[in-house]
Amino acid sequence: MKEGPGDWMTVGRLAKVAGVGVETIRYYQGRGLLPIPKAAGSFRRYPASMIQRIGFIKRAQSLGFSLDEVKSLLDLEDGRNRRAIQTVTRRRLDQIDEKLGDLERMQGALRDMLLQCEEMGQASPCPIIAALVGPPPVQSPPTSRLR
Repeated sequence: MKEGPGDWMTVGRLAKVAGVGVETIRYYQGRGLLPIPKAAGSFRRYPASMIQRIGFIKRAQSLGFSLDEVKSLLDLEDGRNRRAIQTVTRRRLDQIDEKLGDLERMQGALRDMLLQCEEMGQASPCPIIAALVGPPPVQSPPTSRLR
């Protein structure tokens, strides 16, 4: 769809309508997420379609996609290469699953320490502090998931 003359705006107006700061637009341009329009006179004019593109970026970020992943999705935004879109999304889901596992392990460890602290009473030092002062826990190497 071609934009008409009234559909163009300054960077300040675009930022306001899209609900972001001018700095955010400049940052997105630097990351290759938004095009940098040619100057028309003394300033640049942005098409109204950039409002939707910024909305796309913000929604993707709210789902946990990194800006690099958002860039990949924007490169595929016509929706025709479903396999590539699915690959980016599957990778993100795997990262989320891994983080959830880490959070569940942390939650379990903190619950156990809290329970021990509550059960030991005032006569003994709280095991939470002892656990934090002791040597760091041994971490297993990251596992890669193949699909």
